[in-house]
Amino acid sequence: MIPTSRQTLPDADAVKTVAMTASQYRYLADHAEPATPAQQRLAQHTRELGAVAEMRIPHEQATFLTLLTRITGARRIVEVGTFTGYSTLAFALGLPADGTVLTCDTSREWTTIARGAWQEAGVADRIHLALGPAADTLRALPERQEIDMAFLDADKPGYETYWDLLVPRLRPGGLLLADNVLYGGHAADPEANGNAAAIRRFNTRVRSDLRMESVMLPIADGMTLARKRLPADQP
Repeated sequence: MIPTSRQTLPDADAVKTVAMTASQYRYLADHAEPATPAQQRLAQHTRELGAVAEMRIPHEQATFLTLLTRITGARRIVEVGTFTGYSTLAFALGLPADGTVLTCDTSREWTTIARGAWQEAGVADRIHLALGPAADTLRALPERQEIDMAFLDADKPGYETYWDLLVPRLRPGGLLLADNVLYGGHAADPEANGNAAAIRRFNTRVRSDLRMESVMLPIADGMTLARKRLPADQP
């Protein structure tokens, strides 16, 4: 029998995202494109840093970034938050030979590790590292709409500022990605504080920006994918 109304259907809003066990996660990770030797060595080097290694994106997320770069044909990417360069490397691997990634960070120690990995992977010529406050770097960019893709993975209270600086510089149809938008699940709590509260405010800001259309994906710690509307798409 075919149901004739929503009331007779199973709950259409039921949670379908899998709450993964360790073995299920390994199964998922095993079905991503395998890490290159340079990625393997960079991951190991980052693990050796200790607790801060949690800031590195997981490999399946990096694979998604590489694939998205190729799918969109992106040539100019801006990244806020380099750390040891795993996400930067993922973008660079997806770029054509004349593409560029501008990546912003304040740590010379961590980005020295990144530089070595980029050189080993043969993509260092596609990457420009800007050391210093990211907001200053972004303000200095031309106001012309020429960025194809941007990625936020830095200090959480700064996300709104970075968003406001990047959206005008995105080309119509360009993408802006933001990492850690679930913040371990704490961003969903109306009583969130600290970084989780900053992420919660950012998520509200994203949904209220009529220049963009967006979706929040349960990749790693949550990632928002937002597209700048074309003039014909404006509400």
